[in-house]
Amino acid sequence: MKISKYLHSCLLFELDGHKLLFDPGKFSFGEGRVTADIFSNVDSIVITHIHPDHFDLDILKSILAITDANLYTNSQVGEQLSKADLAYTLVEDGDIKIGPFKLKAIPVTHEPLLDNPIPQMTAFVINDRVLYPVDTLGDELLAYKGIELLLLVTMAPFANELRIAAFADKMQPKQILPVHDGYARDFFILQRYANYKKHFEQQGITFHEVYRVGQSITI
Repeated sequence: MKISKYLHSCLLFELDGHKLLFDPGKFSFGEGRVTADIFSNVDSIVITHIHPDHFDLDILKSILAITDANLYTNSQVGEQLSKADLAYTLVEDGDIKIGPFKLKAIPVTHEPLLDNPIPQMTAFVINDRVLYPVDTLGDELLAYKGIELLLLVTMAPFANELRIAAFADKMQPKQILPVHDGYARDFFILQRYANYKKHFEQQGITFHEVYRVGQSITI
């Protein structure tokens, strides 16, 4: 299973010829470094919640204009898709098969933000090997302690390094792929990554310093 990062939380999973895209949002596309044509042969798209750094209707339409990808999301995002006459499959809780991917959808609570309502948000376990908590650092996901790969928020207005590291320390994954850092400059990202890498290596956890557009790992 190949996992490529396209800035922030825009992630492309590839397995057995199937391409599954998560959260193509504004922070990924904002500077033109990521464009819709990159995803012209995507088979499926999953949107985890309604925040613009994970979901942007115009960006989604630009991808769908050049691919026949199927959409999967929760009811809050689904309301916006329905208004735009876009068909989708409702995925909020439980297991679903998407091509060669087995996804377990988990309702989770978004971390609080200043003067903003809490959105409906769905985390995912992919093929029993990858946990995408999205924007939560809650103990509700400790049932997946020890998972092979954790997609970890590394920068956010709702958390600092200490809290982020504490969450991953409790989760004890074998590997970490950093996400949610698309609004930072490369030099700052690399500085933060160096801190995280040093911290997690002391616990035998591999921290992948993936930040360039399209950079990938394979598990």
